[in-house]
Amino acid sequence: MTGRVTADDVAHAVRLAVEALRAVPEPDWAAPAGSLEWDCWETAEHLADDLFSYALQLGPARPPQDTHVPVAWRRERPGGPASVVFVDREAGTDGLLQVIEACGALLTGVVATVPSLVRAHHVWGASDPEGFAAMGVTETLVHAHDITQGLGGGWSPDPSLCAKVLGRLFPDVPLGAEPWPTLLWATGRGDLPGRERRTRWRWYGAP
Repeated sequence: MTGRVTADDVAHAVRLAVEALRAVPEPDWAAPAGSLEWDCWETAEHLADDLFSYALQLGPARPPQDTHVPVAWRRERPGGPASVVFVDREAGTDGLLQVIEACGALLTGVVATVPSLVRAHHVWGASDPEGFAAMGVTETLVHAHDITQGLGGGWSPDPSLCAKVLGRLFPDVPLGAEPWPTLLWATGRGDLPGRERRTRWRWYGAP
């Protein structure tokens, strides 16, 4: 048993990711983010947007069951991520990381206060607060990996966070290997001995 994913896990994941990104000297935010088609700045904005959007889904008194909360998403360029959250580029690295922290705090607070019986829409199936917490942790871990790859830094998160989200969101993934390489494999970002590399993947957020 790996334990439930909690609001504290969201806060912990965001804190570790921000620390890792802040430690990269003179980051080139225009560099490609790992294997993604986005640059590192866009991927960091996308991460902030994920955290914000998950909080948004859970926030209403009657969360939507078949669609998203109707905010207006847009792309800043063709092929870029569709987002609500964009960061003032003049704010630089400190501003970008502050926005990630703020959006992480929003999800942390919502997960901590919304009753566990609440369900809200996600494109891969309605989920509960723990599920959205696990999604937020997963997004934080794997996108921090994408960004640090692009910036030339290293990133190896807390294995207990990886084990928790694998147990909560990826029932189709074999356990037993190291949690972090397994999570990278589960999300199409790495290899796992004895398994073909994933070119398509998803998680399962149902309670």
